[in-house]
Amino acid sequence: MKKVITYGTFDLLHYGHVNLLRRAKARGDYLIVAISDDEFNAIKGKKCYFSYEKRKHMVEAIRYVDLVIRESGWDQKRHDIKSHEVDVFVMGDDWKGEFDFLSDLCEVVYLERTPEISTTSIKSELGPSS
Repeated sequence: MKKVITYGTFDLLHYGHVNLLRRAKARGDYLIVAISDDEFNAIKGKKCYFSYEKRKHMVEAIRYVDLVIRESGWDQKRHDIKSHEVDVFVMGDDWKGEFDFLSDLCEVVYLERTPEISTTSIKSELGPSS
């Protein structure tokens, strides 16, 4: 079984997320999604609309996803790849090159993002009062 892993916040889940997860799953047989928890997002300076538990619940409902795990820090990726015996590490191409250091453990792939949609653009269009 070929295992794929990807990471993200997945706040304000949208079709760009689903496209990425569908294409990540197509790279293997089993897709693991690591979601940044609320404490890690605070360290990164990110404020999410939905809590970690609610984001996890929504991502688990996507048919391409086999397992959701918690991401609590920058350094856990190597551990996750080893402990879950991952074959392919997938990220959006906005991270291109940032995770090449993992290529000694597995294949590293950057997939093109869906260009017209992002959580950042949704938040921006909704404005500060929403």
